[in-house]
Amino acid sequence: MAAMASSSSSNFFFIFFLVLCLKITAKKTYIVQMKHQDKPLSFETHHDWHSSSLQSLTDSPPESLLYSYTEAFNGFAASLNEEQAESLSKSESILGVYEDTVYTLHTTRSPQFLGLDADLGLWATGGSTQASEDVIIGVLDTGVWPESKSFDDSGMPEIPSKWRGECESGPDFGPKFCNKKLIGARSFSKGYRMAIGGGINKKPKEIDSPRDKDGHGTHTASTAAGSHVANASLLGYASGIARGMATRARVAAYKVCWETGCFGSDILAGMDRAIRDGVDVLSVSLGGRLAPYYRDTVALGAFAAVEKGIFVSCSAGNSGPTRATLANVAPWIMTVGAGTLDRDFPAYAVLGNKVRYNGVSLYSGRGIGKKPVGLVYNKDNNTFGNLCLPGSLKPASVRGKIVVCDRGTNARVEKGGVVRDAGGVGMILANTADSGEELVADSHLLPAVAVGRKTGDLIRKYAQSNPNPTAKLVFGGTVLNVRPSPVVAAFSSRGPNMVTPQILKPDVIGPGVNILAAWSEAIGPTGLVKDTRKTKFNIVSGTSMSCPHISGLAALLKAAHPDWSPSAIKSALVTTAYTRDNTNSSLRDAADGSLSNPWVHGAGHVDPQKALSPGLIYDITTKQYISFLCSLGYTIDQVKTIVKRPNITCSKRFKDPGELNYPSFSVLFGDKRVVWYTRELTNVGPARSIYKVAVDGPSSVGISVRPRTLVFRHIGEKKRYSVSFVAKRTRRGSTARSEYGSIVWGNAQHQVKSPVTFSWTFL
Repeated sequence: MAAMASSSSSNFFFIFFLVLCLKITAKKTYIVQMKHQDKPLSFETHHDWHSSSLQSLTDSPPESLLYSYTEAFNGFAASLNEEQAESLSKSESILGVYEDTVYTLHTTRSPQFLGLDADLGLWATGGSTQASEDVIIGVLDTGVWPESKSFDDSGMPEIPSKWRGECESGPDFGPKFCNKKLIGARSFSKGYRMAIGGGINKKPKEIDSPRDKDGHGTHTASTAAGSHVANASLLGYASGIARGMATRARVAAYKVCWETGCFGSDILAGMDRAIRDGVDVLSVSLGGRLAPYYRDTVALGAFAAVEKGIFVSCSAGNSGPTRATLANVAPWIMTVGAGTLDRDFPAYAVLGNKVRYNGVSLYSGRGIGKKPVGLVYNKDNNTFGNLCLPGSLKPASVRGKIVVCDRGTNARVEKGGVVRDAGGVGMILANTADSGEELVADSHLLPAVAVGRKTGDLIRKYAQSNPNPTAKLVFGGTVLNVRPSPVVAAFSSRGPNMVTPQILKPDVIGPGVNILAAWSEAIGPTGLVKDTRKTKFNIVSGTSMSCPHISGLAALLKAAHPDWSPSAIKSALVTTAYTRDNTNSSLRDAADGSLSNPWVHGAGHVDPQKALSPGLIYDITTKQYISFLCSLGYTIDQVKTIVKRPNITCSKRFKDPGELNYPSFSVLFGDKRVVWYTRELTNVGPARSIYKVAVDGPSSVGISVRPRTLVFRHIGEKKRYSVSFVAKRTRRGSTARSEYGSIVWGNAQHQVKSPVTFSWTFL
């Protein structure tokens, strides 16, 4: 027994020692923040300093240094074990050491829907279209498919002289693939390669080049600034002219996302390079878990970009309709939610009882005929057949039948593949409570129709109660002028802003449902391995799609108003957004058909025609952003991490983060009954303009604005106003609810509208 105990003890210590050794030797990617001003004069470059510091403090080989950042961040990314990372963090010249994080992607008629028709748009006047040729949009994504006609450079002038980027060479890419439209393409994969365990010297599974093997990056880049392409469609759906928002703007692709995700170190490297290359707009359709701004890679890079006059547009996330699910909430970022277009792809499920139910589909192959076939719904909690997960369907019960599949858990298009592989001939994809009434069309592998929750419940009931249920599927092609539209997408992430509740997010919504744009020919329209179809265009949904719409619009505004700051462009888009659909009713939420609100749609749906001439703007300087950051309770070093300035003291800070000169209001009463804010407006309209204020709010809050009239004698003149929000005592006992209102400065020509949200508790 003693011998056995001794043996067990020895095994325990051996395993403990092995785990300890693995912990010490296992390497991860860390992002290291340096005190930029501490660089000794003996080092010619920051890269040399970073490399020397890394080797002297951790005894790491030179190849451990993955990236040296100079524009987006003061510091570097390195491959380290825990002991080395801890050793670095103790150095006087280092502000912080953070483990790398992974981010995910937020996955033809929209220009006309936004009023940008080439024949009618205001953008053709005053040289704005030509001026946009000098605007460069940097797209951080999965790369680009350069052969797409959306990147044709016919008629484009020479590349702007300010451009410092390049078209990177790789096994399947090179300078010959770039032109006067697609003027740059780079890839950043060191963080990804470290994360998959191969190290930076081991050949990765994916080819290290800017070529897009996923489709997402090509789609977003062409949405922002794709050239006109006639006869574009997805296998016959949405046929017509495909074009981006800013058709004459230049595109630079930065591949930072790979098959396992988008790593913070690679994203930061892409942003760092894009800033140095000379982009004017950054489009970032990805996001991660919320974190303080000094730990948020996208927020850090975006701050540096905005400080240099670069507009940054980011997707809000696809985690709706759950509350408080937003990504990319920093106030210097334009946070974009998603809405529908006035275009649809109707399809119908006709049951054996002769009842026809409406749905949507992008299926383009052979149908299943005009005769009804058997219908089955496998509601078995042990096999999850209702979800149509791989291996969950029994061929004997589904062969030759249409299968009802509940939406959720696995990809919508994968469910169709599961049904097909089990012998089914069709699918009805039925929403559940989580997805509500929102319908997203997909290019399914077999005949399939997607239906909402209420319709799904009726079909499920029929399939389970009828002794011989049957159905047939009918496809209706493409339908335009759908009413109501826009509707806020159910998947679009919602507020409130959980990092800074006093900043209203999302900012706006844009087209993000069933968007046609260019696609990579390396992958089928569903993205599934078994999908062997090839298409030059695809129809995709997500805030990933709405984000580049706003990026392209920002490029047009930048061309029309080259002296406007990123916050001025944001203000123009926010204060001119609309909140009524094409039936003149308030915007609705696709999740349940209820009225939407500013935590769902922000200021509303963008209106580029009005944004071109907003009348007044809310501008924000870097100093004001610093005062905002100093009001968040961060340490001086944490603020320096974001601002990258050595002389930060936080001697001037806001009493409340909501004092930032933001174009919207998010009022958090907490234990206060009165909240006071001051805002400053800049006149970008005609001289001698007079504006009067109109307020709208709930009966539970008193709103007072002083002065009530603003007179601007000159263009560029600035005027301040103060607003008080008073919570009435009658709200006690029911303080968990939220309320909404607006403040509008208007005259005969302009209505400058700021949405207001009211909450009595943080959640």
